[in-house]
Amino acid sequence: MRPPRIYLAAALTVLALATACKSAPPSRARGPWKGPAFRNPDLSHDERIADLLAQLTVDEKIQQLNYASPGVERLGILPYNWWNEALHGVARNGRATVFPQALALAATFDTALAHKVASAISDEARAKFAMAQSLGNFGRYAGLTFWTPNINIFRDPRWGRGQETYGEDPYLTSRMGVAFVKGLQGDDPKYLKAAACAKHFAVHSGPEVSRHEFNAEPSKKDLYETYLPAFEALVREAKVESVMSAYNRLYGVPAGGSPFLLQEILRKRWGFKGHVVSDCWALQDFHGGHKVTSTEAESAAMALRAGVNLNCGDAYRRGLPQALEQKLVTEAQINKALVPLLRTRFKLGLFDPPGANPYDRIDQSVVGSKAHQDLAREAAAKSIVLLKNNGVLPLNKKGRGYFLVGPYVADGNVLLGNYHGAPDRFSTLLEGVTSHVTSGTEVGYRYAFLPDRPNVNPLDWSTGEAHNTDAIIVTLGISPLLEGEEGESVASPERGDRGTIGLPENQVAYLKQLKKAGKVPIIAVLFGGSALAAPEVHELADAVLMAWYPGQEGGDAIADVLFGDVSPSGRLPITFPMSDQQLPPFDNYDMAGRTYRYMTQTPLYPFGFGLSYSRFTYRNLKLASARIGAGQDLDVEVTVINEGDREAQDVVQLYVTALQPSTPGPQASLVDFSRINLNPGEWRLVKMKVPAKSLQTINQDGKAAYDPSSFRVTVGAASPGERAFELGAPKSLTATFDLVK
Repeated sequence: MRPPRIYLAAALTVLALATACKSAPPSRARGPWKGPAFRNPDLSHDERIADLLAQLTVDEKIQQLNYASPGVERLGILPYNWWNEALHGVARNGRATVFPQALALAATFDTALAHKVASAISDEARAKFAMAQSLGNFGRYAGLTFWTPNINIFRDPRWGRGQETYGEDPYLTSRMGVAFVKGLQGDDPKYLKAAACAKHFAVHSGPEVSRHEFNAEPSKKDLYETYLPAFEALVREAKVESVMSAYNRLYGVPAGGSPFLLQEILRKRWGFKGHVVSDCWALQDFHGGHKVTSTEAESAAMALRAGVNLNCGDAYRRGLPQALEQKLVTEAQINKALVPLLRTRFKLGLFDPPGANPYDRIDQSVVGSKAHQDLAREAAAKSIVLLKNNGVLPLNKKGRGYFLVGPYVADGNVLLGNYHGAPDRFSTLLEGVTSHVTSGTEVGYRYAFLPDRPNVNPLDWSTGEAHNTDAIIVTLGISPLLEGEEGESVASPERGDRGTIGLPENQVAYLKQLKKAGKVPIIAVLFGGSALAAPEVHELADAVLMAWYPGQEGGDAIADVLFGDVSPSGRLPITFPMSDQQLPPFDNYDMAGRTYRYMTQTPLYPFGFGLSYSRFTYRNLKLASARIGAGQDLDVEVTVINEGDREAQDVVQLYVTALQPSTPGPQASLVDFSRINLNPGEWRLVKMKVPAKSLQTINQDGKAAYDPSSFRVTVGAASPGERAFELGAPKSLTATFDLVK
């Protein structure tokens, strides 16, 4: 249906004026304001909100609480759709740069890079928004309120949406999340470049099959120690503009109807000032899945009273008029819910004269620009984790020939992950390798085997051909067809989750066949958005790379690492178990046995692990004091030396362990990290900090306190434990100190 003429005319006026203003800031020399007060940019947000609120009817107010907010033609207000995605690039809205998937970005352990990526995304968002407005496109995915980042803890590798997160560690998740939100929202004192959203609040990480009815019952200790810290950081530090409530229940109450989550913790304890949005159609689960209400009106009223401002779904639009009539809610409560939404729109400049907002001047040329392509390639290269190398890497660009096999060699889909945009260029692994070698170097390619099932044709030409080259590059792993959100992973029988974290059996069988056929070195490139229990790959391959879902420039980035243009520096943001047998039950939200913090068994690859083409050594660990008081930070320094013959980057990691806790807690917790670049023979004094808050003990009631105890500090290139050293990581250093009252 064509939008009303007034909206198109208004949109065209916006574009024309913005274009005229983009080369210079708007003049502030103007006469007395003659329009409605809510349009006056010189008034405070509160004054403008009050004026607009007074002009809206109660029905119009209810409609504005819906994610697809209709226009108010008599006031010249354009429609606005709040549902937009930007997990690793502006998503589902046509042309945009596709950066590495969120979990891959976390593998960089680079907060400055995360900020830079998010800033590039919001630049593209602003340019695309202006163009969409000029075209009269007010639909889903064309706005500026982005429901990202996903900061749920990736507690179980079977969860298909874990790829959207920053991994299993609360501290890494908070640091990457804060940086990403700040990059998205910009640093203008008056305007938001885009509005970010912390999701899904809270205790939400699968299973997908039961997310509409599941009740999470973690201990209060696990709640405050693991599940909430990243949300608190995004609210307090990054001033995230919105928070999305989760589908599941927490302690018997739907997250979107929980006064405990949305009022006591979020608004009262943390001081959140933004708006809360429900996950999509989650309010229907109140009566349909959780069975805590009987009607849509009751569900809508429950969410509104609890503190949900914006409904992604139909419950508010259909249920609130009935709830109002049944006196389940009041108009005053509707007004209260609408105020934060209007404030977000004013902060985005949606009611201001064109050109008043500095972000109006971002040009269309940024979308998919060369600079953003280069940034995507840098991020992808930094995210790649070298898990094994017996010396075969890096490869020689002037080699006689290389043979590429596997289903992902020329696959663009495996670059993208989920929640992605549409890049106007791809770099597959085949293209990356071909572009890096000489024109005289032979590059062979065979699909060789299917991603997750035996080949129908029993003939195999690939194995023999592969062994007539200098090295074989075999692509293994999984794709978004096998893992993702409920309903999108068409090859997953678990609605996007995985029943097993092992590689498909046919992939392991082919690798064994390939190894048996000759002695040519085999390099395994693993794709996926979660941990892969693949000890056979580690045993059979000469080198193993984890490439994740690396984004549109993934092929070139992988080739940069394969051929030594970039020394690998990615580190695992998740633990890779040996097998399914090391996993606790999927639907149990207790942290016991999960992640590097609580897992007692030996993993295949530990959290924080990743090799380099150079050799780093750690020396002279020093603590500022052997005794500190409650509430004090502790400064730590260590000397890192590049003893190899290549320039390379290292990720120095600082962990703390309580040695005599009053309440048993994590075996170790990441509390700081630093990415550094060193030339051959160069050394660096790296200064880090143990934050005072990280030394608090959280008891089973969720209460935090500083208990006298001894603590061990571990500084190294992976989480504490012998496994990383066995795999080739530098030896960690330890020291102890006492916390006294």
